[in-house]
Amino acid sequence: MRSAKIKSHAKINLALNIIGKTSYLHKIETLVAFAALHDQIYIKNIKSKKHKIIFIGKFSKNIGKNNTVSKLLKILERKKLLKNKKFEIKINKLIPSKAGLGGGSMNASSIFKYFVKKKIVKVGNKEIVEISKLIGSDVILGFDTTNCVLNSKNKIKSFSNYRKFFLLIVKPNFGCSTKDIYSKVKIFDKPKFNKPKKKMFNLKNLKKMNNSLESIAFSKYSKLRSIKIFLENLKTPEFVRMTGSGSALVAYFQSKDRCDKAKKLFNEKYKNYWCMTSKTI
Repeated sequence: MRSAKIKSHAKINLALNIIGKTSYLHKIETLVAFAALHDQIYIKNIKSKKHKIIFIGKFSKNIGKNNTVSKLLKILERKKLLKNKKFEIKINKLIPSKAGLGGGSMNASSIFKYFVKKKIVKVGNKEIVEISKLIGSDVILGFDTTNCVLNSKNKIKSFSNYRKFFLLIVKPNFGCSTKDIYSKVKIFDKPKFNKPKKKMFNLKNLKKMNNSLESIAFSKYSKLRSIKIFLENLKTPEFVRMTGSGSALVAYFQSKDRCDKAKKLFNEKYKNYWCMTSKTI
């Protein structure tokens, strides 16, 4: 049987506020976009007693047997939603891990979305949300790869016909532990996104926003602050912001030429750091 090929896009937090904490999770609100940068996923039905999950590519190292994809499959099996079907899933990892780009979460989301679309798994919207939450808090975001607002009430509002940016995405040779960064949150923001509007994605508004986790990550890793300052001075990006809990930083440009030149200058300064140009989709 031939494999189906799907894309699993990197998630980018244009802005992120920490607005509280439950007994086990922090409550956030965020503006989200998706980058053309993506992992490649190949899925095929196989005759086997077990599923086969294979990770290949530059960022496939250190992915354990217990990952978002295995978690998704276990949940679907437990709920008897796969009807004894087994799959080989091969993932070419092009998105770096521990970067705040949601690589693992979007892998699970993309595969789950594929199962639903192809009617391999038959579930309603409510159950999609419930299963997604069992895997990870941001998995549900990957079901619609358009700009969206996640508000303090955990509601998602998507928008179309928004501004596209050219992106310079960089990651130093270390990652940030999401658990570690969030554990140091002591101050909470007041909710600002409870009435989602398309104008939130206007450049003027985006420039005024921030990522509340930046100060924590910068305090722990001073190198991240240095990189942000360097990026802000490169061929005038519109703004520079850390995505998620880091360690990736994103410089946003309106011009592809400026973005490409910034990449060249970044590579000259930080020769051993991963970086690439992309675009919001």
